[in-house]
Amino acid sequence: MIRGLLLPVLLTLLPTGTDVDYQLGGVSDVPAHVGIVVRDRHAAPLEGRYDVCYVNGFQTQPDERRFWRRHRHLVLKDHGRPVVDEAWGEWLLDVRTPAKRRALARIVGRWAQGCADDGFDAVEYDNLDSFTRSHHLLTRTQALAYAALLVDRAHAADLAAGQKNLAGFDGTTIGYDFAVAEECGRYRECSAYTDHYGDQVLSIEYRRRDFRWTCRHYGEELPVVLRDRELTPEGVHEWC
Repeated sequence: MIRGLLLPVLLTLLPTGTDVDYQLGGVSDVPAHVGIVVRDRHAAPLEGRYDVCYVNGFQTQPDERRFWRRHRHLVLKDHGRPVVDEAWGEWLLDVRTPAKRRALARIVGRWAQGCADDGFDAVEYDNLDSFTRSHHLLTRTQALAYAALLVDRAHAADLAAGQKNLAGFDGTTIGYDFAVAEECGRYRECSAYTDHYGDQVLSIEYRRRDFRWTCRHYGEELPVVLRDRELTPEGVHEWC
């Protein structure tokens, strides 16, 4: 079975032979050789490029806590307190039951539809691996069941769906179309994505030595960008 034959008619996969820019911390223009741009769902896509919409699918954005307090039953709790990803100050979403997974998919699916309405070509769902930071409250099986719902929502909106995190998992088995690999050079795990997605992988590095390694080993195959960790418009932008 050829996976591409199952894709929605209007869905477009990542273009090849071009570079990527990762602009979650603020938008900026890009040089002509950059054909793929990733931006937050609250930002506008860049006309004339392949636009990927960032959506935090498995955790909350720090500035959206007021929204999630209204949906507190969908936030994962441990002894009554939200479980937090300490690195980013984000609450984990509670995907333990089918009912909660469906409710969350409706919310996040509306965001994905908003990306499509704004003109994006694809959506990147962040934090597939959040179950590993859940104090053992969430399981891999639960996370993947929820991920499959999000992929379906993306495809229903004619968006390609991107796997973010959980290196080594073959996301194509639940319908993901491409992957976003942050620091795969640093952790020497780029092949954990390319083994399943081939050239449909976006590589983002934050340390120059890792960027050089990734360019040397994957620069001919993948779009690779070096960014500052805060992803600021005026920050580092370098390509292989």
